Amino acid sequence: MLKNILIALDGSEMGERVIQSLDNLVLSKDAKVIICHVFPTPESEMEIPADRPQPESPTFSYFQLEKQLQSYQQKLSVPSELELVTGDPAEEIIRLANIYKANLIIIGSRGLIGMKRIVQRSVSSQVVEEANCSVLVVKPN
Repeated sequence: MLKNILIALDGSEMGERVIQSLDNLVLSKDAKVIICHVFPTPESEMEIPADRPQPESPTFSYFQLEKQLQSYQQKLSVPSELELVTGDPAEEIIRLANIYKANLIIIGSRGLIGMKRIVQRSVSSQVVEEANCSVLVVKPN
């Protein structure tokens, strides 16, 4: 039986599919779900040229994303928590899974193949390789 499940969402349309995949699992009565999102670490201000536009404040997107995650949270039939953190996505997902002693991580895949998968770094692949628990990767259609 699955007791602690970490769901990693990136704010994309895959979020709904990832949440729906939870319905197909048999959960223990005292199961707990942790829904997380990792904001990638912003580039160092020293690396941003002064003659280029500065990135917009992520405040609006933070609140918008938090609201989206809360709507997913309301659909769950088990107790849940939200975790919004900043850092390297794969490393933070694995760190949170270890903190919560997750039995399973559920994560979406962007469906990258070939060179795109190598160049753009597949977060789901890194999580599968480095996690201390099972990982369910939900693929796009």
